[in-house]
Amino acid sequence: MWFQDEARFGQQGSITRMWALKGTRPRAIRQQQFKYTYLFGAVCPSRGVGVGLILPYANSNTMTIHLEHISAEIPAGKHAVIILDQAGWHTSKKLKSFQNITIMALPSASPELNPCEQVWKKLREDSLSNRRFDSEEDLIQACCDAWNSFIDIPETVRSLCTRTWINV
Repeated sequence: MWFQDEARFGQQGSITRMWALKGTRPRAIRQQQFKYTYLFGAVCPSRGVGVGLILPYANSNTMTIHLEHISAEIPAGKHAVIILDQAGWHTSKKLKSFQNITIMALPSASPELNPCEQVWKKLREDSLSNRRFDSEEDLIQACCDAWNSFIDIPETVRSLCTRTWINV
């Protein structure tokens, strides 16, 4: 079982809570530029692995590219079910089908069922908030570093993304 989603990350970023001395008001950086990119991510909690791609758009073509990478990561002789939301590019007839993948859509308006939502929250809180990006390349590198740091620790993937309802 794999969970898939994508998130938009941009130069404007997010401002999150931070530690400061009592009585002080820390300053946080917030850019005004609107350059952004999409991080397509998929995780397999049982194996503690994931596949991530930084892509400029979220559409059926980029979704097909992501599915190709997921398909290549599935061990030979195995079949994967990819659980995702009902975004238009997830349900498009233009998507290529793969022999080792079955796509299963979550119910509408139920992001809490997709653990990738918690992955995006973690990446924003740990690596991508309260900072400034000098260029689009810096933003892309920061997204790559954040994803790789997350995926490098299989136990973090398992603990954040495992859902008991999937085993029922």
